[in-house]
Amino acid sequence: MKHILIIGYVWPEPKSSAAGSRMLELVQLLLAMNCRVAFASAAALSEHRFDLNAIGVTEKAIALNCSSFDEFVRELQPDAVLFDRFFTEEQFGWRVAQQCPTALRILDTEDLHSLRQARQQLLKATQQMAVDEKARQSVSPVRATAAELYTQMCTSDMAQREVAAIFRCDLSLMISEVEMDLLQHYFSVPAALLFYCPFLRQPAINAAGVPDFSARQHFVTIGNFRHEPNWDSVLWLKHQLWPLIRTQFVTAGVAAPELHIYGAYPPPKATQLHNPKEGFHIKGWAVDAHAVMQNARVCLAPLRFGAGIKGKLMDAMHSGTPSVTTTIGSESMSGGLAWCGAVADSADEFARAALELYQQPSLWQEKQQQGFNILRDYFYRCDYTALLQQRLRTLEENIATERQANFIGQMLRHHQHKSTQYMAQWIEAKNRDR
Repeated sequence: MKHILIIGYVWPEPKSSAAGSRMLELVQLLLAMNCRVAFASAAALSEHRFDLNAIGVTEKAIALNCSSFDEFVRELQPDAVLFDRFFTEEQFGWRVAQQCPTALRILDTEDLHSLRQARQQLLKATQQMAVDEKARQSVSPVRATAAELYTQMCTSDMAQREVAAIFRCDLSLMISEVEMDLLQHYFSVPAALLFYCPFLRQPAINAAGVPDFSARQHFVTIGNFRHEPNWDSVLWLKHQLWPLIRTQFVTAGVAAPELHIYGAYPPPKATQLHNPKEGFHIKGWAVDAHAVMQNARVCLAPLRFGAGIKGKLMDAMHSGTPSVTTTIGSESMSGGLAWCGAVADSADEFARAALELYQQPSLWQEKQQQGFNILRDYFYRCDYTALLQQRLRTLEENIATERQANFIGQMLRHHQHKSTQYMAQWIEAKNRDR
């Protein structure tokens, strides 16, 4: 492949979200393959966006439901197009297929959006039975088997759209083994259409270079406020978990530490929760997330729903910061190895684990080492960069054969041209008549 077009759902912000870091890793991988890379997006230019021009990537603003994209991609004639999440494949996939039929079509799923949505719906269904806001925000995390999740997902519009996009593409990049298993065993997605690569960059594990137990203080949680699981976790902390944790310290006769909550784009409803008297500090944007994580003694990640790999927990491992999270938070994050802290789905267990980790140096050091073990023995067990490069080369060499084997993908592309295409053209014509 010589020329690659990436169509971004948003402009990458590696300091705002794990998705932004992931996208930058992919860009750097393609540049390392000596590819010319163009990045196009219909999103507005954002405050914290990475300057792609600075690393030799051509940037292009594009429009939704507009034939100007056809002219752009026809002139560009990329060898491959990478879609950032299934939404962009829906919008632009049929246009790419028309103008550049031989170009590889690659989907970066980030995480399985329909899985996250299914869990969110299950959580909301339980919350609807609560008598007041405090009870509503004290509901435990979603616990559902793969079969139960499939039952929830199989009739949903989002799951049908997302899985259809996976079939239409030549390859989908996955970051979660749990999600790959769900797609293959419940949605009948062929293994050849999926490629597991959780991370492409493997920073050195520097156990000696991080602050020790005595040099750290306070709890921390971090995550983009626009990401719904992160905002939900802040609400659970505010209404139930943090009061319980502070009570644990009081009962133990120890001065309660503070909770520092960082994340990009905090809305007014989040900043209004700031309450120093309760030790509940909404800090907002973190210029250096790793420095923030390294200075904290324990990371809290009480995720009640979600999917994929959790960037805050990866940052915690690299920073040598033990964490307390939920089963969903730890999903696809350890490969069965001992967790680098505690996994708790009940509020009482969560609070108790937070106190123990914060107060016991020997336990804290043991869990810190387990985080380094997870990085080394699970996430770094393979050179995913080399594996992905080889898979892309093989796909390029055998694209006709691989597409022929994916009849469902061919069928879905045929019908997509008769639906998504006509809808987009209708919207364009309507906008032109205004």
